[in-house]
Amino acid sequence: MIPLAARAAIDETIDGSLRRIRRRASELGGGFEELGEAVCRATAGGKRLRPTLVAASFAAFGGHSDDCPALYPVAAAFELLHTAFVVHDDVIDHDTVRRGIPNVAGEFRLRARTRGADATGAALLGDAAAILAGDLLLHEASRLIALADVPGDVRAGLFGLLDDAIYVSAAGELADVENAVMPDYAEAEAIFNATFNKTAVYSFSAPLCAGALLAGASREAIAALDAEGGRLGLAFQLADDLIGAFGSAEQAGRDSGGDLRESKRTPLIALARQTPDWSRVDEALAVAHTGPIAVREAQIALEESGARLRLRALIDDTLVAVRASADAPGFPVAARPLIHQLADRVQERIP
Repeated sequence: MIPLAARAAIDETIDGSLRRIRRRASELGGGFEELGEAVCRATAGGKRLRPTLVAASFAAFGGHSDDCPALYPVAAAFELLHTAFVVHDDVIDHDTVRRGIPNVAGEFRLRARTRGADATGAALLGDAAAILAGDLLLHEASRLIALADVPGDVRAGLFGLLDDAIYVSAAGELADVENAVMPDYAEAEAIFNATFNKTAVYSFSAPLCAGALLAGASREAIAALDAEGGRLGLAFQLADDLIGAFGSAEQAGRDSGGDLRESKRTPLIALARQTPDWSRVDEALAVAHTGPIAVREAQIALEESGARLRLRALIDDTLVAVRASADAPGFPVAARPLIHQLADRVQERIP
């Protein structure tokens, strides 16, 4: 999607921010120095989709990195924003492990226990450390955009994109938790709205629009990217929901069927509720937390209810609509190949 040199430049810019976080934390010492190291570990690796989208959109609209020193700092900002959300999301979900190793909260729980804290104290320290780690990453993302070498109107536009990304994602996350804890199931529309808000803007629309803005694209072109980026983001998250229920351990980054064990109220479950087989699915989900055999029974129940097929069809239809919009006369020609490529990538993720 982008040249290797651009990926290397993004990685180096992210590493520069992490070196700064590590240095500032080291100056303050104590547990905060350890937090700086944990932040760096949390940000390491990953596919770095969001900064790639910034760079790819910039290139699609004819931008040249030599003429835009702000490109890679802005791209890096979206990766740090993503990591901040991931770290905070782990706190919300009470997760202490990510991809088989302790996350920030898990590291500081272990740190507390080795120093004599009880389980309650260790949990408190772990959650506090993760919240503060996410805060540092949010600050660093904002700082990169604030210091970017761009005209004032472009900086204002970038901050507008960041503002939307944070507010919409926060609204989606809160709605997702609210839907999960209430005794009655939310309506399907509410669950789909939360799913869209959690991911679509910050993962697709905002990075695509940021790259186009840096390249000098028109308002009309940016608005078109915003719309199709949102639909791509929804399809991406719906595919993620299928991965969380049916994907392999390699795809999900944890044991297969994790969303079913945790009784997450995803669009997949919302669709299952609309089928005649809901009572069977509900009973299977109620015991899915007990082990892999129960998870497999829940997967079978969902499969036979038709919910998986319906969600897959919804993703397919969304991606067909995205491709059609990209080929429509009013869509910016420069961005058509990129949108098609992204639609193909999302399609390939569906388990």
